[in-house]
Amino acid sequence: MVGNLRKAAKLLEDIIKQTKEFERELTCKYCGSWDIVRYGQFRGVQRWWCNKCKRKFAENEAIPGMKTSAKQVASALSMYYGGMSLNGIRRHLQQQYGNRPSDSTVYDWITRFTKEAVDSAKAEKPNVGNVWIADETVLKIEGTNIWFWDVIDIKTRFLLASHMSLGRTTWDAQILVEKAAERAGKIPKTIITDKLQAYLDGIELAFGADTRHIPAKGITVQPNTNLVERFHGTLKDRTKVMRGLKKRETAKILMDGWLVHYNFFRPHESLVGMTPAEKAGIEFPFKDWSDVVRKGTALPGAVETRERIIWPTLLGQRTYKPRKKKHKQRGIPLPGLGGLKERS
Repeated sequence: MVGNLRKAAKLLEDIIKQTKEFERELTCKYCGSWDIVRYGQFRGVQRWWCNKCKRKFAENEAIPGMKTSAKQVASALSMYYGGMSLNGIRRHLQQQYGNRPSDSTVYDWITRFTKEAVDSAKAEKPNVGNVWIADETVLKIEGTNIWFWDVIDIKTRFLLASHMSLGRTTWDAQILVEKAAERAGKIPKTIITDKLQAYLDGIELAFGADTRHIPAKGITVQPNTNLVERFHGTLKDRTKVMRGLKKRETAKILMDGWLVHYNFFRPHESLVGMTPAEKAGIEFPFKDWSDVVRKGTALPGAVETRERIIWPTLLGQRTYKPRKKKHKQRGIPLPGLGGLKERS
């Protein structure tokens, strides 16, 4: 009997010790302070209160301002740009995590973190080759045929530029190749295209005689446009699960996001498992969508500690303050309240 009591006391002591060690490791999500206390539970999730920034937060691996864990959000982004529909993503999250967010919630995750990744990718300069391939494909948006133009570097498979237009004009071809040259930091020696006349004039206007233009004659010419045709096949597969884009602005955001996925996150078999960005010598700060979700939303001044982001205080943001207990008047006046009358 005495031995069992000693074992129970030892077990309880170990549990208390582990709990205290866990609390010492835990910091405030917003300011990184260690001065936190337990603040009850909500739906089985422990809540905490920070005595420094006066904010409430939950230790659920979610970034500030969100209820869903960063892992689930990153999985949703990866599945979406991998070709899964919104309903498919919701079913997967319910099966794996017991969480079934709405379509609008998943869509908000995608647009929010897509913008983060696209903004980060804009500053990167790839080290590409001197032979590029350009091509165009048509997609239906808002009931109108929209043309998407693309330029890919043969050496690295890096997608240098995309352009969206209502037609296939010389001006559109010129815009496309100039955007690609600006991204690469140089003009190519050769551009291979199909036989569209707009390319001939557009490349001439953009680069003059410095760039050679080769109209492809089918699969007998190497290299040819088959590479970019395969890319467009993948792009069309992506748009099928989107069930029709309704706005051009939305199409631009999601297409740019998919291009980040293509260049920076998706390994290519032809590159021996490397991404086009790695082949082009880019050290992108994000390795996958999980990194974008966990680190991409850090505000200016945020730093990392113990693999956790310390978030700076948001100016002007409302903070939750605990309610103060009110003293009920029991007929005896409290000091400093102007001499309240006694209750009769």
